[in-house]
Amino acid sequence: MSRGVAVTGLGCLSGAGMNLAECLDSMFRNQRYPHPPVRFSTDHPVSYPVLELRDEFQLPLDDQETVYTRTSQLALVAALEALADAGWDAESLRGKRVGVCIGTTVGCALNCDDFYRTYKSGANPKLQVIERFLRSNPAAVIARQLQLNGPTQVVVNACSSGTDAIGIGASWLRAGACDIVIAGGADELSRVTYAGFSSLMITATEPCKPFDVNRKGLNLGEGAGLVILENEASVAGKAVRGRVIGYGSACDAHHLTAPHPDGLGLKRALAEALDMAGLGPEQIAFVNAHGTGTPDNDRIESRVLHEVLRGVPFISTKGYTGHTLGAAGGIEAVFTLACMARGEIPANIGFAEPDPALPSTPVTANTRIEADYALSESLAFGGNNAVLIFAKGDH
Repeated sequence: MSRGVAVTGLGCLSGAGMNLAECLDSMFRNQRYPHPPVRFSTDHPVSYPVLELRDEFQLPLDDQETVYTRTSQLALVAALEALADAGWDAESLRGKRVGVCIGTTVGCALNCDDFYRTYKSGANPKLQVIERFLRSNPAAVIARQLQLNGPTQVVVNACSSGTDAIGIGASWLRAGACDIVIAGGADELSRVTYAGFSSLMITATEPCKPFDVNRKGLNLGEGAGLVILENEASVAGKAVRGRVIGYGSACDAHHLTAPHPDGLGLKRALAEALDMAGLGPEQIAFVNAHGTGTPDNDRIESRVLHEVLRGVPFISTKGYTGHTLGAAGGIEAVFTLACMARGEIPANIGFAEPDPALPSTPVTANTRIEADYALSESLAFGGNNAVLIFAKGDH
């Protein structure tokens, strides 16, 4: 079995809480906070609940709103929490080879509709919003703010971006390219995203119900989830949060937005991750599923879990966070590691009635679980599928 890459720090903020502790507290109280959008207005005739951050956050920047986009700010907040959790700060990282690999979806788009509106009216809009976008590559922002000198990469692979970013970051350490890697996902919620998913008709008008027979779609969310990965020399003598021991990635090559009806890409990603980890399916203690609450995703994912990981408990945490798109894989990786340490997984909120078309169903109550190994998976538009397998850490 692979010893894997050490995870020494976790950072997370989402609609469930402004840091990892608040997120876990909400989830294990089975409390969620969907509401109509507050940070932007919309004249869409139907109101879809979202899970925005419930509080403001502050960064050590003179004017954070004009310096960087919200996605990059979210990534930086999560990075600072994860570094503190790992016992690092900007000063102590000097002289280390530190890479940054961040997944995003919305963060790569120029969502500045006021600028477009002004331009279309015939006026000349100010270029500050464009300049802000051009300096807001989220991986480069973290590297610039912390004065890091390792490789930086942004992964834009739809809703598997955060999972892929952690898998790629771990590969840098295995290749000897870095001492430390900051990896995960970040995405903001915007009016453009809200309107886009409304047009796809896959958003629910009520709090989402992953894997339930009455599920009507997803709730959008925002946030970031980042981990600190370290090589063996860097982690010597330090307690670790866990280890990345398996990663798999495969594409369905089937449809722009729908998963393959037999889940072929997901099966290949699972097989690749299990092979890399040197584990059998029976050794996985639980799965943090993608579980969007859309009819297609949940049907295919349930069938694949039943076929490949039959009997393994699984949950979707998107009922608490909403679907945070490019951030989802990072946030769910953080939750997976935190639940392993806690020895407990939360109830799959929103699930009440099984769907006869789904051969497996999620846990319906907070469940004690002894986990040496757990798995987090992401399915994405474009047919992308990505899987991470973690080993339990010291705390």
